[in-house]
Amino acid sequence: MPASGVSAAALAARLSALGLLTRVEEHPRHTSVEAEVPDALSAESWREVLDVVAEADRFGLLATSMNGRTLWAVVRKAVPATGDVGGPSHQR
Repeated sequence: MPASGVSAAALAARLSALGLLTRVEEHPRHTSVEAEVPDALSAESWREVLDVVAEADRFGLLATSMNGRTLWAVVRKAVPATGDVGGPSHQR
């Protein structure tokens, strides 16, 4: 598992320990963690959740009236130091 996967798994484990149902997905450039956030999450639990996701490269909250609230966090994979890093359109 890449380092981003290990970091994402650690984030997911900490969120699970706070009572959130999580899922981890590998993507070409990052590993993502998503967690369903219950409506009844206390202010103290929110602070703990935010402390956890603050360790990710990016995070956010998707809230809809139909699907509830989903917290997401992204851990980027390391970018190679050489080679065709960004594809043909990113070469200099």
